[in-house]
Amino acid sequence: MPAIYPLRASAEAGGLMSYGTSITDAYRQAGVYTGRVLKGEKPADLPVMQSIKFEFVINLNTARAFGLSLPSGLLAVADEVIE
Repeated sequence: MPAIYPLRASAEAGGLMSYGTSITDAYRQAGVYTGRVLKGEKPADLPVMQSIKFEFVINLNTARAFGLSLPSGLLAVADEVIE
């Protein structure tokens, strides 16, 4: 069943598309937090950070397998198109 997933890995594994936060960016933010805690800041004093980088990935192989044609405008705004 073609679906939209929250993780990029799902689209890479054969899902139709994914839209969600960048896992790489989340790991980077976790590293920043860890560094601040190791330097002596109290975790309770740290601000809550949310991801600001989102990724939109389309798997054209899956779309073709289901006989779907995606508009060129949608392909143009995708961060990555897997062919």
